[in-house]
Amino acid sequence: MTGSSASAHRETAANGHKVSSNGTEQKDRKVELGKKVTLLRGISIIIGTIIGAGIFISPKGILKHSGSVGVSLLVWIACGVLSLFGALSYAELGTCIKKSGGHYTYIMEAFGPQMAFIRLWADLIAIRPAGMAVISLAFGQYILEPLFMPCGIPPLAVKLATAIGLTSVMYLNSMSVTWTARIQIFLTVSKLLAIAIIIVPGMYQLFKGETRHFENAFDLSNVQLSGMPLAFYSGMYAYAGWFYLNFVTEEVNNPAKTVPLAICISMAIVTSCYVLTNVAYYTVMSAEELLASSAVAVTFAERLLGNFSIAVPVFVALSCYGSMNGCIFALSRMFYVASREGQLPEVLSMIHVRRHTPLAAVLIMYPMTMLQLLVGDIYSLLNFMSFLRWLFIGVVVLGLIYLRYTKPDLPRPFKVPLFFPVVFCITCFFMVFLSLYSDPVNTGIGFAISLTGIPAYYIFIYFNHRPKWLQRTYGILVTGCCLIPYARRVLERLIERAMDSGPNGLGSMMPLVEVADWIEE
Repeated sequence: MTGSSASAHRETAANGHKVSSNGTEQKDRKVELGKKVTLLRGISIIIGTIIGAGIFISPKGILKHSGSVGVSLLVWIACGVLSLFGALSYAELGTCIKKSGGHYTYIMEAFGPQMAFIRLWADLIAIRPAGMAVISLAFGQYILEPLFMPCGIPPLAVKLATAIGLTSVMYLNSMSVTWTARIQIFLTVSKLLAIAIIIVPGMYQLFKGETRHFENAFDLSNVQLSGMPLAFYSGMYAYAGWFYLNFVTEEVNNPAKTVPLAICISMAIVTSCYVLTNVAYYTVMSAEELLASSAVAVTFAERLLGNFSIAVPVFVALSCYGSMNGCIFALSRMFYVASREGQLPEVLSMIHVRRHTPLAAVLIMYPMTMLQLLVGDIYSLLNFMSFLRWLFIGVVVLGLIYLRYTKPDLPRPFKVPLFFPVVFCITCFFMVFLSLYSDPVNTGIGFAISLTGIPAYYIFIYFNHRPKWLQRTYGILVTGCCLIPYARRVLERLIERAMDSGPNGLGSMMPLVEVADWIEE
């Protein structure tokens, strides 16, 4: 068995080794990520990732911290506009820096490897596992609602369902890029259907004159400035996902046209859906009732849809599952690129020969996400990760402004007005630093975690003292997992030939039968 027939390889741009789909070396084909993301798939990735747990979790957080119904709706609109500014800024970065990796790649280009590694470090151990845990917990909560309604769901059952959902989405992303994208389109349609089930009856109620919950909507007696950063955290979390298409730029057909167009279409659809959904909530529930609800969409459905209300949590669960799928699809490419740049173990830049998926990069988040899933709750995890997420997104957009002056000749097929990144950058840093006062514990923990990236960079990267035993262990595990299916096939063929040659041949092959049984176990 030659090295070129293993199931995973370094991406050929890194070592120049060209391999065919059946493992033979060729001059005209190499193992790499294919350009399979079209405009429709790009829109489905963005919408499918944005519309997930956020619209069903964030209304409660935004209302709690904004203090009134009217202000909460303004926060939703403001977050949509800010997200559009950020998305257009990322569109410029994605069309002039045509590499996958998103935030990591852009910080690397603008500020160098040290800042990029700190972002990567925070992503790997805090931001992404916490974000995935939030979405997964919402999935587990809603998927069990039809089974336990009207009773409460045991927390252990929620976490068990969450773990099953997370495992299945990891498996899906390990198997096929094409099927992952196709399923994402189906899940995106399910998301929009879930939103429509809420918006249409809600608008009908509004046109009937159900406006009593909008009276005194802008009563500012409960509004506190210190709570606004947390309200914006909840709102921006609901819109988070507009940057995920930039993580897979290398797989996008005609990125100069597809990326900005997909972003603009997606953000217009999502902002409209979010504002109308919240208006629909308030046609049925008062502010106090919404704050008391453990599952806002389910409470809305129970009050308005009767027996059909059982369908709403199912569609919400599918919506959350779509976000999980989109997140894993995009984030695995960031770890893949970081490995290709030498800042993560090289095993993470290996691609499966036949499936063309970065298998190891997909699976790296699994243990940390499971850990945070077991020890945290949705709202503490949300505040914890939001500080780090928006700090580094602000740094990325600051990098766009910086590149405008340091690399003015860089090709920019799409160029956003400078006003957009400036406003977005200022807002991000305002939210981040004011939240140190609003929620000092969770944001302080997040800040401390990001600072640990500085010594980690010098230990593992700058001084080139990365532990070789860790690299070897990764290599042995992945190579073993890759070779086992091939070894099993070879043994099966040998045993078949022995059986065809009669009793003597079979007897001589009995040790191989035992080996095959061991491999199967």
